[in-house]
Amino acid sequence: METIKEQAISFVFVRIPDNSDVEVCDVTAKFTIDVVGYCIFGIKMNALIDEQSEFRIISREIFKDSLKSLVKFRLREAFPTFYNKLAFLMHDTRQTSFFVNLVEQTIQHRIKNNIVRNDFINILKELKENPKKFGIEFELTELLCAAQAYVFFGAGFETSSLTISHALYELAQHHEIQDKLRQEIKEEFERNSGTIKFESVKTMKYLHAVYQETLRKYPTGMVIYRECTAPSYTFKSTGLTVPKYQKMIIPVIALHHNPDIYPNPDVFDPQRFLTENDLINETTYLPFGRGPRNCIGARLAVIQTKVGLATFIRNHKVDLCKKTEIPYSFGQSMFLFQPKNGVYLKIMKFHEN
Repeated sequence: METIKEQAISFVFVRIPDNSDVEVCDVTAKFTIDVVGYCIFGIKMNALIDEQSEFRIISREIFKDSLKSLVKFRLREAFPTFYNKLAFLMHDTRQTSFFVNLVEQTIQHRIKNNIVRNDFINILKELKENPKKFGIEFELTELLCAAQAYVFFGAGFETSSLTISHALYELAQHHEIQDKLRQEIKEEFERNSGTIKFESVKTMKYLHAVYQETLRKYPTGMVIYRECTAPSYTFKSTGLTVPKYQKMIIPVIALHHNPDIYPNPDVFDPQRFLTENDLINETTYLPFGRGPRNCIGARLAVIQTKVGLATFIRNHKVDLCKKTEIPYSFGQSMFLFQPKNGVYLKIMKFHEN
């Protein structure tokens, strides 16, 4: 993680000229690809320093905002049986082959060279070698292993990079919040001899508030899809009964922008997460979902987003530029809260007076 953080600092200082207009979504995506890739595969993907990185090329394809991807998404959710029958037409064979080969080659390389790492691939390797030890009664094939890595990689990099981008977008519009955040970050770095530790992620309360408010206003997953698995469920407050197998859509974006829950919902206000009489609870704040099917990469997302944001804001100032859209145009994705034309901001090196 330290190496990736140093690469990020070097990238911004060397490759991005001071006082320049930058599309920050691309920069933050490269950073999170390197972090997630290192944590999952134990591979330095070098997306930050290599424009032709195959991982960066594949990542663009996964969440490409297009009519085709929108149709596939709607078809899968509305008519899953029909979608599965057309699987040979729907699936992206290039992405499938890439991840199957990558997972298989990485596992074989570790077995051959007796390499053990505390990462996601090592977990898959152990599950594949001793499935019964972990209570698995089916064969963990290469395709199934690759599917797990694909989900973790895809969900881990894009959501976190969007969150960092949205935070920078708001900080560029609210310099007083940016200055207050930078001061907290500066003090934390000084306490830790110029570095950031794992404990720092929990220590910096204002950073946490900025992070939470960013996810409130810009939840990366705009809706949550669920299916009732109980015989039935009745909501006591309304008397509404949901029958078994009923599919539901939980509108996260609507909850997070409900003025009865969050006064002045269009205002970026981290302070709402610092009040003692905080009315925000697990039923009205759902950036990672809830329950047994909540986001698998939530903990990693929190750490990499906060570390990336803290490192960036410590060394740089962000401001609006001529290309900045306020408000910006949304993409046509049904799942991700993402800008159609990117987020352009002016980046300047921070110098203390």
